[in-house]
Amino acid sequence: MSALRPLPRWADILLLPIINLVLAFVISGLVVLAIGQNPLAALEAIVGGAFGSGYNFGYTLYYSTNFIFTGLAVAVAAHAGLFNIGGNGQAYIAGLGVILVALPLQFLPWWITFPIAILAGAAVGGFWAFIPGWLQAKRGSHVVITTIMFNFIAAAIMVYMVVNVLKPAGVLAPESAMIDPAGRMPKLGTFIPWFKNTDVNFTLLLALLCLVGVYVLIWHTRFGYTMRALGHNPTATTYAGISNSRTIMIVMTLSGALAGMVAVNQIVGVQYRLVLDYVADAGFVGIAVALMGRNHPIGILFAALLFGALYQGGNELQYVIPGLSKEMVVVIQALVILFTGAMEGMFRPGLQRAFMLLSPAQKAEAEARNTAKSES
Repeated sequence: MSALRPLPRWADILLLPIINLVLAFVISGLVVLAIGQNPLAALEAIVGGAFGSGYNFGYTLYYSTNFIFTGLAVAVAAHAGLFNIGGNGQAYIAGLGVILVALPLQFLPWWITFPIAILAGAAVGGFWAFIPGWLQAKRGSHVVITTIMFNFIAAAIMVYMVVNVLKPAGVLAPESAMIDPAGRMPKLGTFIPWFKNTDVNFTLLLALLCLVGVYVLIWHTRFGYTMRALGHNPTATTYAGISNSRTIMIVMTLSGALAGMVAVNQIVGVQYRLVLDYVADAGFVGIAVALMGRNHPIGILFAALLFGALYQGGNELQYVIPGLSKEMVVVIQALVILFTGAMEGMFRPGLQRAFMLLSPAQKAEAEARNTAKSES
């Protein structure tokens, strides 16, 4: 049996997910066909709904912005061997920090409010992730369990705060006061007419900066090396004199801060107030985005764009093809998660063999190893 070498980095990040994605869409097409609809027409409706106009593409970018933040939040923790599935709660609770600075500063220009809102959202979201990190580092509580629980705690706190504390007198809807127009972040459509009046705003640029920042942090800093070492072998990092507990708490705080940027996008850039359930499960989608993107910023960018397209395209699908509901997009998303997440290694051995055949040097080395083993 030939010894298989790991795939090249580009193949692992791009080629393998593309193969899995194609298979997911093929299976989705068969499901659409089974219910009596044309799969090519459904695909055309989704693609057109996501990219067919500046308006549609603007909303695709809006959804993708949130998914970039939550995908990065999962990825940062994953590189340290942690599975943060509390991004939903961290993004949700961060809304308190954002609205509590945005309302007092609402009469200032948005470009002053924006960076302060970023700091507030990062602080609250980071604190909400720090607690599970501290519990794992100091008390041995598993971060998966605690982050799940903190999602529900955050939801309960937000209901209480919005309904009993932040809701203005005389307002029936469960929401805070509106931010004054002077403090609202302008939409990108104000400067790029092609986007029209869509919800995509300057937080998209913040998301792109976060992608670059996370890449530099993980692969070009000493702390990033410490994170990756912890994720690969915590025993070795302890032997090297690294404080694993300190690293865990810092990583979880950074992860929660990234998730908290969803609150900045939603409150300062879109809703202009704090409303219930504004996160819309972006934290859970971020898990799929990180899995599909192999926890790499470039992969996360493309995965977030894909899921943003599925969300926006799904909104259009039910209007273009009456026989298909938006739930069909949920099926497609589930299949994408299945093949790019749970079954992502299905094609890996075949690809590794294919790359060996394309590389004579690797093939000769593998044959030499097998010969040496057989002779020993």
